Amino acid sequence: MLHLRAICPPERTDETLELLRTHPGAAHLIVHRGASVSPEGDLVEADIAREAADDIVDALCTLDLDHSGGITMESLDTALSDAADAAEEAAPGEGADAVVWQELLGRTGEESRWNATFQAFLAIACLLAAVGVLTDSSVTIVGAMVVGPEFGPLAAIAAGAVLRRWDLVRRAGVALAVGFPVSMAITLLGVLLGSSAGLFDPHAIVNNHQVDFVYQVGPASFVVALLAGAAGMLAMTSAKSAALVGVFISVTTVPAAGYAMVAAVAGRWDRAGFSVLQLLVNLFGIVLAAAIVLIVRRRKQRSAVLLRPLSRG
Repeated sequence: MLHLRAICPPERTDETLELLRTHPGAAHLIVHRGASVSPEGDLVEADIAREAADDIVDALCTLDLDHSGGITMESLDTALSDAADAAEEAAPGEGADAVVWQELLGRTGEESRWNATFQAFLAIACLLAAVGVLTDSSVTIVGAMVVGPEFGPLAAIAAGAVLRRWDLVRRAGVALAVGFPVSMAITLLGVLLGSSAGLFDPHAIVNNHQVDFVYQVGPASFVVALLAGAAGMLAMTSAKSAALVGVFISVTTVPAAGYAMVAAVAGRWDRAGFSVLQLLVNLFGIVLAAAIVLIVRRRKQRSAVLLRPLSRG
């Protein structure tokens, strides 16, 4: 279930209470009169079934609470209550399968922002991938996959395309279009410095066969990207977020970016080119599959997604 908090102007409180009281997917209704200081008003709280969240949020927004007050939601790990059980049973569908579209929009919007933290994680991931390539260590490659933050912007592009939220697509596109080239440039510099210092020999990649899969592009690469993209979006839109770790270590995005820079320093332009192609194939496959999953899930569930602008904070 989800815990809902709504800040209401006093003149909207009774309508809000009636809305929540009569909705079958809501339970544990609480009101604190005059509790909100900024903005001024009353605080209304309730626990709601995940599958009823969109209906309830849409109804609250018709009362203009997203402008005159505020609406927040957070997940509840445990709810021991007959009323909560009844609300979940009364709400249509399964909670684990329900997509809370506003939650998805907020999450992808936040994770697709290009900032210093995103850039640092992506650069570190590419550097780890380069180390894995140079040392012929598939374990290090897997570590680089896990560290890479690129799935957030990829999911945002898919969500933005399906929901026609082009502001989300633009934000995610900037994160990827800036993040990967900058990270690859940092990796190139790191490989050049390491080679000049005699720490490693980039030409050794010719004999490092455990990581050959990174630049070997084929139908399997696209299939894996499709499966990973589908699994990733299913995890993001359901209560199965633990599956995201498996997605991170399935796709060859960051490893391909790192391998391309090592191959470039070694003068193996064929491998560098194939690595870049591998990167593009994986990026496209993930976005395509994620978008298809969202289209299918949106057809199964009524959704009136709020067209609120993304937060700039």
